[in-house]
Amino acid sequence: MTNLKLVSANVRKDIIKMLEFAGSGHPGGSLSSVELVVSLYFKHMKFSPKNTNDPDRDYFILSKGHACPALYAVLAQLECFDLNEICTLRKAGSRLQGHPAKDKELPGIEVSTGSLGYGLSIGAGIAVGMKQAKRDNKVYVLMGDGEQQEGSIWEAAMSASHYGLNNLCAIVDDNGLQIDGLTKDVMNVEPLVDKYKAFGWNVIEVDGHNLDEIDNAYLKFKTEKQKPTVIIAKTIKGKGVSYMENQTQWHGKVPSKELIEQALLEIDESIK
Repeated sequence: MTNLKLVSANVRKDIIKMLEFAGSGHPGGSLSSVELVVSLYFKHMKFSPKNTNDPDRDYFILSKGHACPALYAVLAQLECFDLNEICTLRKAGSRLQGHPAKDKELPGIEVSTGSLGYGLSIGAGIAVGMKQAKRDNKVYVLMGDGEQQEGSIWEAAMSASHYGLNNLCAIVDDNGLQIDGLTKDVMNVEPLVDKYKAFGWNVIEVDGHNLDEIDNAYLKFKTEKQKPTVIIAKTIKGKGVSYMENQTQWHGKVPSKELIEQALLEIDESIK
């Protein structure tokens, strides 16, 4: 059985390394979402690294596109492409753009994302299509908590409930911070649980770094027969790197060489 804690640590190290190569990027929200993405790809999604366009696959949409280093690292760990390609992040002509780019034909990228707020609408559209075609493909959409400030999220939430999209699972990386500060200060989105329930969703709350809780949440989603599911995952921005944790300034800032070495050491120490 795959050791998901070890995989998560390796993904975190790859995130730090690719940001060092790029000299720019978004560490905070990438690190906070690691366990959510790792558990999905390594345990729960129907996904073949050798055939990423398999019509029977489940779909993953990274609505919070700036966290793409986490997705790229997971796809590289699954050998969808050569791990050495992560050193090209954000370089001219690279398939690993600063936000996921479908036109670059990187295996595993379903849609281009970056502008926040529309990933859930795309996911709902795919889910409707799967239902109409009587297919059992699942659709997963990872969003940020700051992204919940977008009105399009709630239009999609209302639509998903109306059409009974029990094949749709939204995941909120709820780390409490966004580029301009605390989410509650910028534009308070709470109470998220009550809001999604009011919109007719099946709501599951988890510790977004607890692999057992995440595992159970995905399993519960798969048994839901009538409603779309949202997993509200309490996470820590910059998780795994002490000086980044819960610090707004690491939303889109790359550490110095010395701090990168410290980050890699801390991640290694966490799995001993």
